Amino acid sequence: MKDIHFAICISDGGYEDDLKVRTVYRILPDESAARSNYVRIIDETGEDYLYPASCFVRISVPQEIEYIFALPKLPDKADVSGRKSENEIRIAA
Repeated sequence: MKDIHFAICISDGGYEDDLKVRTVYRILPDESAARSNYVRIIDETGEDYLYPASCFVRISVPQEIEYIFALPKLPDKADVSGRKSENEIRIAA
């Protein structure tokens, strides 16, 4: 995976629903944003948005595991077993 870049979030910058501190995010190339001290990040929503570069530190990720960070994120508390939660059962009843 050539030219894929990542950064770790060091501050949510007030975007607490979209950024999580200590989380690795993929950076998309955006020269215009970089000139204004912003980075284009694929955030917690799965979409790419501009954020202040000061919220991130670029990191090197071993090529062998780049694909892990490039995958779309699963929803929080995803139940991959296919079972319904107790709350979903109550709603369906």
